[in-house]
Amino acid sequence: MTDRKTQLARLLPGDIFHASCSNDASLICLVEEVSEARIVARRITTQDRLSFDRTTGRDIRDRAACTIDSTAPLPVPIHNTLLGLERKMRLQSDREKLKLDRDEREALMFVGPYYAANRLP
Repeated sequence: MTDRKTQLARLLPGDIFHASCSNDASLICLVEEVSEARIVARRITTQDRLSFDRTTGRDIRDRAACTIDSTAPLPVPIHNTLLGLERKMRLQSDREKLKLDRDEREALMFVGPYYAANRLP
């Protein structure tokens, strides 16, 4: 089994990961940039930007004590659906068009149990 630090070091821009927070928030994030010290990511559904320590996976701002808890690669169809959802949430301004379609709903329902079963050590 690969350790947490090694798994976090493998994240690259375009990867999707999961983080959990002390307030029970579940964050599905898209990596935007990576440096030696941090991972900058954007929540797919809300577009909030977050910055995580690259060694520990903890949110640097520590507002709600969020920590990256899974970097497991998603099945390609789910990954692609989430990329499409991220793009829609980022660019779409028409509230009617922001409604989730069937594939997006299914992808969001898939990731919870999937990431829970594939946690970092």
